[in-house]
Amino acid sequence: MENADDAGVYRISEDSAIVNTLDFFPPIVDDPYDFGQIAAANALSDVYAMGGTPRLAMNIVCFPKELDVEILNEILKGGLDKIHEAGALLLGGHSVEDSEIKYGLSVTGFVDPKKVKANSGAKAGDVLILTKPIGVGVITSAVKAGKLGYAEAHSALSSMKTLNKASSRVMVEAGASACTDVTGFGLIGHAMEMAKASGVNIVIDSSSVKVFPEALALVKKRSCRPRSIAGVRDFLSGDVIKGGIDEPLEMLMYDPQTSGGLLISMADEKAQALLDRLRGEGIDAFTAGKVVNREDGWRIRLE
Repeated sequence: MENADDAGVYRISEDSAIVNTLDFFPPIVDDPYDFGQIAAANALSDVYAMGGTPRLAMNIVCFPKELDVEILNEILKGGLDKIHEAGALLLGGHSVEDSEIKYGLSVTGFVDPKKVKANSGAKAGDVLILTKPIGVGVITSAVKAGKLGYAEAHSALSSMKTLNKASSRVMVEAGASACTDVTGFGLIGHAMEMAKASGVNIVIDSSSVKVFPEALALVKKRSCRPRSIAGVRDFLSGDVIKGGIDEPLEMLMYDPQTSGGLLISMADEKAQALLDRLRGEGIDAFTAGKVVNREDGWRIRLE
């Protein structure tokens, strides 16, 4: 817990450990089936980030009594489809009446204790690889505010619904040093957690980080920025050294992601092979930066 890792791991034998996590939140899209898929993919991702395989899931539901129960059915159907895609079993769950819809999962997975990918294993000289573009926070906020059409958000929605299943399997097989998934703390926030946990510094190469084009166009309009971007930036900026990055692109580095990609720390000599394998699986992976030795006074350099 002291390293803010993605899930808890409990060893039960020499070659097996349990991975536990829980995540749920209010709708970020209006379509209930899409919301169910996104929320489930987001919860399952924590197990994948630890190098584990999800096996069991339980629904967590808050639902207003005045709403049509068919909305809830569609949310649960979306979640169940992602649970099945992950190869896991739904064991049930719990629901309560609430003034706002909330949905997510408690997930249990398994992992070989020798292959756990914590966020604390990054080493100086490693290359950072990210498996999904960033910017979904800006896009979903714009959709909810009526500033972007649902069809225009298709790429971001598809990304959020995509499991990190293949990315996790490939990075474990390739022997990655460390991993975390990029979610509500943004790319900078989760890179910061990795840096602190590993006792290293991290350099983010903003020119190499892929962003959704719609997100960059939206963030240039200050009225289209989620309030949490400024909050995350203000919280982290004291530990960030900023180069000549443009302000709109800088904001996307702090954009809160939902069901974002895996941020993988990989030995330099193995990084290209990992990228090739990920891309061979149809994953839009790219180099996002590098890990360097720790220096006093800063942890993240944004270039």
